Amino acid sequence: MTRYLLAGGGTAGHVNPLLAVADRLLAREPDAVILVLGTAEGLESRLVPARGYELLVVPRLPFPRRPNADASRFPGRFIRLVNEIRALIREHRIDVVVGFGGYVSAPAYLAAHREKVAIAIHEANARPGMANRLGARFTRFVGTAFRTARLPHARFVGMPLRREIESLDRPKKRREALEHFGLSPTRPTLFVTGGSQGAKHINEVVNAAAATIIGAGWQIFHITGERFLLPPTELAHYLVLPYCDRMDLALAAADLAIARAGAATVSEFSALGVPAVYVPLAIGNGEQRLNAREVVDAGGALIVDNAQFTPRWVLDHLVPLLEDRALIAGMAARTLPVGVLDGADRMVDLVGDARASTVDLIP
Repeated sequence: MTRYLLAGGGTAGHVNPLLAVADRLLAREPDAVILVLGTAEGLESRLVPARGYELLVVPRLPFPRRPNADASRFPGRFIRLVNEIRALIREHRIDVVVGFGGYVSAPAYLAAHREKVAIAIHEANARPGMANRLGARFTRFVGTAFRTARLPHARFVGMPLRREIESLDRPKKRREALEHFGLSPTRPTLFVTGGSQGAKHINEVVNAAAATIIGAGWQIFHITGERFLLPPTELAHYLVLPYCDRMDLALAAADLAIARAGAATVSEFSALGVPAVYVPLAIGNGEQRLNAREVVDAGGALIVDNAQFTPRWVLDHLVPLLEDRALIAGMAARTLPVGVLDGADRMVDLVGDARASTVDLIP
């Protein structure tokens, strides 16, 4: 019986692949013990217990970005956190630590290294974060969601996807999807989403340009996110929801998407053949633009800067695209070679290699 500690959290971009890997590990090894390391503040505090996994909670300790009192206290706090995680590894007799980035992963990697426990890493973004850059120094078992990600010992595995996404047959599910959401079967669907957090600017631009898009013969399926609600609309063929709990059906209905370029969004769209207009948010280390680069280069998507995405851009650039259905069909075909549907299996294979290596760590 293997005992796993999966470390990661904060946002859906870390939690969802973690849960996909946890589910696949348990499917392969029904007697495995799977624990998750996270914080009380992150999305994992809700999603992990809801999925049936035990969450071991440790303090949230962000790396200081500027010299101040918190920065001077950080080294001591970090050492104490590493020692706390080392104690958890010993207490639960962990065999493998699997990290997905985020606040808890960096101390988890160091704790596992000091306890001589095998480490496997999954990096979701095209530009790796600080935690995984540290962790890659301690193991040869590093999986990436994007081929362009640069980490020592990197192996492209793709994004571990939820079962309902990786098993989705979009053509077969399309009619059910349209009926489920009350969408027209005679109009193509523009699917708009800002990701799990929503996107105020995308919401406002699409809302302002909705009549123009509908006038081009399309319908709009717009998930705003619960943080950025839009005023009610009486426009026909414009469905606005704050949240969608059937993302599989939403993607089955989509003919073209407008979205941020978060790692999970780009990976899911590419794997399923959904062409997109990506409006990357310039946050963090600029990873969103890089996440979209491969599928854009392949001809499966367009990219537009957040500041340039305006109702005028919609009129000048999006509407001509909407009117060229053959071009959109070609874009859909060109997304598929970029994405992978079996990222969860590939990552679990990598975790198995790490386990088989026992304590085969980089000194």
